[in-house]
Amino acid sequence: QVQLVESGGGLVQAGGSLRLSCAASGRTFSSYATGWFRQAPGKEREFVAYIQSGSRTSYADSVKGRFTISRDNAKNTGYLQMNSLKPEDTAVYSCAATARTYYTDSALRDAMNYAYWGQGTQVTVSS
Repeated sequence: QVQLVESGGGLVQAGGSLRLSCAASGRTFSSYATGWFRQAPGKEREFVAYIQSGSRTSYADSVKGRFTISRDNAKNTGYLQMNSLKPEDTAVYSCAATARTYYTDSALRDAMNYAYWGQGTQVTVSS
């Protein structure tokens, strides 16, 4: 089992930055792939980014060049650095983890393939 707790959300003006954290407890975090997903009111949950255990990363086109996913295995923590935030980035952001790090890129972009989830943290970007 892996327990995930997100933090770092809040209210920020457009163009600002936030860094989300995802603290993991339980089994060895470094062997898991972790992803970030977001869900805005009235919309479906969407993929934001993932990082595999070998540090390979992938991003949604909507955040590429603005967001950076990373991890600190020594601290059992994952991060999502969000820069140049836009009002359309407003959503509840959730981190997720899966032990199946051999999944393909398309599989790791699918929330259904993640077994462990945090409770989510609200990010609100004002215009």
